[in-house]
This record gives sequence, structure tokens and C-alpha cells, in this order.
Amino acid sequence: MRSVQEVRAAMTAPGQPFEMDEIDIGGVATRVWKNAPTTLRQILEISRAHGDAPYLVYEDERISFADHHDRVAALTRRLIDDYGVAKGDRVAIAMRNYPEWSVTFWAAAAAGAVVVPLNAWWTAVELEYGLRDSGARVLVADAQRAGRLAAALPGMDVKVIVARATGPIPDGARPFEDVLGAVTPGADLPPVDIGPEDDATIFYTSGTTGRSKGALGTHRNITTNPVSLAYGTLSGGVRAGRALEELMAPQPRVTLLSVPFFHATGCHSILVTSALQGGTVVLMYKWDAGIALRLIERERVTGFGGVPTMAWQVLTHPDFAAHDTSSLTGVSYGGAPAAPALVDTIKQRLPDRVPGNGYGLTETSSVTTYNSGANYLERPDSVGPPVAVCDVKVVGPAGDELPPGQVGELLIKGPNVIKGYWGRPEATAQAISGGWFHSGDLARLDSDGFVYIVDRAKDMLIRGGENIYCAEVEAALYEHPAVADCGVIGVPHQILGEEVGAVVVLRPGSKLDVTDLRAFLRERIAAYKIPEHVWFRDTELPRNPGGKLLKTRLREELLT
Repeated sequence: MRSVQEVRAAMTAPGQPFEMDEIDIGGVATRVWKNAPTTLRQILEISRAHGDAPYLVYEDERISFADHHDRVAALTRRLIDDYGVAKGDRVAIAMRNYPEWSVTFWAAAAAGAVVVPLNAWWTAVELEYGLRDSGARVLVADAQRAGRLAAALPGMDVKVIVARATGPIPDGARPFEDVLGAVTPGADLPPVDIGPEDDATIFYTSGTTGRSKGALGTHRNITTNPVSLAYGTLSGGVRAGRALEELMAPQPRVTLLSVPFFHATGCHSILVTSALQGGTVVLMYKWDAGIALRLIERERVTGFGGVPTMAWQVLTHPDFAAHDTSSLTGVSYGGAPAAPALVDTIKQRLPDRVPGNGYGLTETSSVTTYNSGANYLERPDSVGPPVAVCDVKVVGPAGDELPPGQVGELLIKGPNVIKGYWGRPEATAQAISGGWFHSGDLARLDSDGFVYIVDRAKDMLIRGGENIYCAEVEAALYEHPAVADCGVIGVPHQILGEEVGAVVVLRPGSKLDVTDLRAFLRERIAAYKIPEHVWFRDTELPRNPGGKLLKTRLREELLT
């Protein structure tokens, strides 16, 4: 079998589809895909050529690439002419995975605006924070999110467009359909000059200090991802001896979207990649494994996965055997470690399909490493080698690069690394140095460059693929007047991976029960961040001489 290095050399050789160039980005010499589109607008124009092929499927609605482009062109014109959106202005989206999410994303990007996808699970307080922090000029929300924000909107300088409104909408807002107006078939996009290093998106990540940070991505960051994903997916097959030309032959691609569009995976790896490749995206109003099985059968879905939790729920569903899943060519997942039991279940339920596992973060615009084909079969406990345009290294506490086999913090460099954090130069300087992004994940490399994620250096847990920073939950807990001290830890869970646990010390003479505490938190943080496990204790929490909470000791006391 060919080595990873030999495969990389062959796939990136001059004249090959994955040929690379080296350019200067922000003073850093960076490898880029020579043949990759350089802006989202360019990908949108490419998608138009897929014509009548279905791009989005939602319940009984089917939107072709041509129809989607027409709607995007119409909304782009409305944003510029009616709402005064100019290059660099922020346009926020707060809604479930509706077709209007996609139309808004592409229209805002085509207008040169910076798209701000807000977490649809956020509370009103969190949504308001995202709007104010980003300085969004326009908000496109579904009726539920618009209603959630109704009380805060009068005090904000933001124009609101409401999609899927079935009842009253906030004062001053307009229905999406009215704004879109008449859609002219074959209409061109209004002219806007956009470059690859221009700002494109602000995706909010959970904050280590209690406030989310906006990861500022460029057009090149995002348009790199579809090519990186293709490289990672195909390299395992090439390593096993298959010809690249054979692997790149056109084939149906129908993806069941099991993650939100406001995640880098849902947006960059599924929505944007499908637009470039002519693939169909099947949307779900809300994740449900039983409905997922019915959609896999009805739409002849070729791929799904999301986070390991979702793959597990589908494969172990009691109705699995009653549905035709023969269209599936594989199951890919990321965002959380996969248990060995999941790999065994895939082999049993979907024989002859090889799983795929990737690693990346919001700050790396999704894919950094990918493990598939022969690579996965050989090293299923790895997240794969880095894609060819990315460099990775493992460093010790002093920043010194460690040899293979030793555990340290994983650093990432490449055209996928974001420009920085919106409005936070200090946080940017701490996270990115000389083009290297400090992931906060503890990892090791083997002699062939495969990455193994060992643990998280950040005080964070992952619940069903959602990153939850303990400090953010602790900050909300401290807002309660009865809470004197608290600590948040991850509690193992078979399906979700981890659940949120909180240890709370009350002020002398105060009373508080779990029900009232959760009701208090529901006004401040999203539902998935609210502790499922709460322990009240009368004694002080264990801390070191410097006052740092000893969470390892807490876990030992509570979970063993």
C-alpha cells in the first residue's frame, strides 16, 4: 500500500486536480488549492450550471439549483436596493434549517455582506448579544426566533425580515415573501467586487469567559473547505490503489442534513460543498432518527452522519431494518469522539461501507484532517492526516514542537484558519500566532502524520456535538443571588457523549432547588447548556492554592 506521503505527492502534482500554490496571506506564506474557487459568489455562480437538479429538499418542497439562484439573485437585489446593504455590512440569520436560510446566506454573501449565522437554540438574551456584538444591519429570522427577540428589537438598530410567518410579526418587520417579491427566472446577480481575503462570515463559538466570540472567516477560508473535504475523502481510496480519475467520476450525492446550518459543518461542509458539486441537501425541521430513516429511503440519501450521536441513533433505531438504506455509500461524522461500538455497529448494519471521521473547528472553517478508506481501516482511532494545504504540529507548554508519540496542544496552519475573532484583538493574538491556530485540544501525531485527539486542554465539554464551555454556564449560575460558588463538569452519557453537571454551593441562609435553578438559567443560556445533573453541597469546593477549581477531584468525588 502506498504511503500517505506518496499519495499526497501524486494527488497534488502539477496538472492534477489537487495541485497547490503558495501565496502570502496576512504576511504568512500559505499553501492553497490552485483550482479552488476563491469566493462564495463564484461557487454560487457555478451552482447555477446544475440547472434543474434538486439542491434543497424540505418536506414536500423541492428547489432546483436554477430556482435557488433566481431567488438568491432577487434577494441580493432587495438587500442592496431596499435595505442599503453594502460590502462589509453584517446580515444575521436566526432560524431553523429552512430553505430561506440558504437563500439568505448566499444572497448576503453575494452582496458582499458578512453573514452572521446565529444559534437557533439561543435564548433571547444570547440572540440579542449576537446581534449587538456583530453590529448586524439586517436580521432574517424565522417566526419563532423573531418572536423570541420581539421585546428587544425596538431598542436595536436592525431591520428584520421574518421567514415562515404564520401570525403577527414584530413591529416594523416584513415577511420574507414580501421582501423577495417577484422572482425573475434567469436573472443575474447585481455586480459586487469581492476578493478571496474579504470578510465573509462570523460564526459564534462558546466563550471561555462566559461570552461567545465571533470567529471571522474569509471567503477563501470557506471555499477551501469543499476541496479539502474532497481531498480527504478521496486520498484513502487512492492509497488503497484506486485511480483518482475513477474516484472523481460524477456520482449522485444526496446528503441528509442532520446538523444545523449555523454550524461550520452544516454550512461549509454540506451547504457550500453541495452547491459546488451539484449535490442535493435534504433538510429536516428537527432531528429525529425515525424521520431520518424515512428520508434516507424516500430521497435515496447517499450520506449522513453529523456527530457520532446521530449516526448511533439511526443505526440502532428499532425501525432500521424496516427501511431501505441501500443508497447509503457511507457514514461520516466529526465534532466528538466516536465510540468503538459505533464503528462495530456500522460494520454490522452497513456492511461494505467504510466510515469517515474528520477533525476541525469553527476557527478552521471545518475540515483540517480527514480519515477515510484505507486510512480509516488501518487507524480507526485516528482523525486522519491533515489535508495537503494544512500543517499541524504538537507543542509542549513552552511552545516547543514535540516529536511523534508525545502529547501536547495541537496547532493548525493553513488557508482555512480564520482571520481572527470579531472585535477582539487580544483574543485573536492569543489564539493565532504566525498563522498557527492554537486549538486547545491535546493530541499526538504518529510517524506518518496521523492525528490522535487525546483530550481537551480547554475547560469544555461536548454534548451531542455542541461545544459547551464550562465558564459560560458557571457565569450564568453566578448571576443567581443564592449561588456563592459553583463548578461545571461533563458527565458521561452513552448517546450524547457528555451531559452538563453543576456543583453548587449556596450562600448562608439561602434556599434553592433544582427546578427553580433551571428556570432561572432558561432565561440566560440555551437549553442544551442547562445542567442535567445538579449537586448542592454545604462545604467549599476543592481549589488549589491559587484558587483554581480542581475539577479532576470533583469528577472523582461525584462520578466514581
